[in-house]
Amino acid sequence: MWPRFRVPRPDGGATAVVVAGAGPAVLLAHGAGAGQEHPFMVGTRQRLVDAGFTVAAFDYPYREDGRKAPDGVGRLVACHRAVYEHLVATLGETPFLVGKSMGGRIGSHLAVASPGWVFLGYPLVPAGRTVVRDTSHLAAIGPMLFVSGSRDSLAPLPLLSRVVGGLSNAELEVIADADHGFRVPKRTGLSPAAVLDDVAGRAAAWMRARSALR
Repeated sequence: MWPRFRVPRPDGGATAVVVAGAGPAVLLAHGAGAGQEHPFMVGTRQRLVDAGFTVAAFDYPYREDGRKAPDGVGRLVACHRAVYEHLVATLGETPFLVGKSMGGRIGSHLAVASPGWVFLGYPLVPAGRTVVRDTSHLAAIGPMLFVSGSRDSLAPLPLLSRVVGGLSNAELEVIADADHGFRVPKRTGLSPAAVLDDVAGRAAAWMRARSALR
């Protein structure tokens, strides 16, 4: 069992955080539909630990409360920031901010001194809509790595490539045949574990290179 502790939030609650591993610090945030114990999140966490990182994972307030609908952006950002600041104070270093879908988007709104942001399926277009989200705030942060599936309906490659191309400190890694959840068709012959190896491996390699520059 990995060690757990609780971080006080500005709203008066507290968020459970799991920390494991040794090495450069990573703060891992979950997506809208599942918490930190979802198989994708657990698998990503373990792979990053195995790659030599200290990984902290947490749940946003709505998951802590057993609700399915995410909180407003302000409350999500406040929780994310509280965990980030606690890690900085505890570990004595600034962590990379890695997030699946919504977790990555919320992390991008933290104007902090992170060594880098990794977006695993950035939700460029909200589900069920066609209007692209405002991404102007991304120009103020960085460096950034976008890892996206070629079949991701929430981040169509032509749109995402245009966004990344307009940022001076961003890179894009494309997972062939993967959708927003990094699922691939059976015809590829790839297992979910193999795809997750690829996703986490690309993220780890990028962060390792950034760590070497610190």
